[in-house]
Amino acid sequence: MTRGRTGLIIGGAFGLAFIAVNAGAAAPLTVPLRLLAIAAFVGLFFASRPPAAGAGADATARTAPAEPAAPAARTAFGRRYWLVVAAEAVAALAGLFLTARVFHAPHLAVACIALVVGVHFFALAAVWRQTSLHVLGAAMTACGAAGLLLGVAGAGAAAVSAVAGIAPGVLLLASAWWSALAARPRAAL
Repeated sequence: MTRGRTGLIIGGAFGLAFIAVNAGAAAPLTVPLRLLAIAAFVGLFFASRPPAAGAGADATARTAPAEPAAPAARTAFGRRYWLVVAAEAVAALAGLFLTARVFHAPHLAVACIALVVGVHFFALAAVWRQTSLHVLGAAMTACGAAGLLLGVAGAGAAAVSAVAGIAPGVLLLASAWWSALAARPRAAL
């Protein structure tokens, strides 16, 4: 599996997890949301596969300009990536401790996680030199912040889960799909 595909599968898996864990708060839509998320993830797994040998090679050669750096080189899972992931894990654990033990508001945990995951995309954008990750980072950070604000304002767990759990899951799956489709060779016209 290529590093680029691994990144898409990781993003899609976290999107699936966000939705699966938080769909319970959307009582009448729990099962459909989970099934749609599973279908989106399974579809992503197949859509992100490289084309069969020779399939689309002629179209790719005619329509795709050569890139100065291979995508795999930009999305390497090297030391800087693991430092970002370690910092994300520490921030997430600190946030979980604060929401549960200090503020006694465990329903805000998902908002804290969404906020931390959103911020981590800004760091990954710098590490991988992929400015497109800023959009996903901003959207996820906004979902997390909105969930925290809703919780502080007295909104229930269902509202927080929808804004800071289900919406980020959809964002992660949609972003992974967008990237998978953008990476596919273009068909000849």
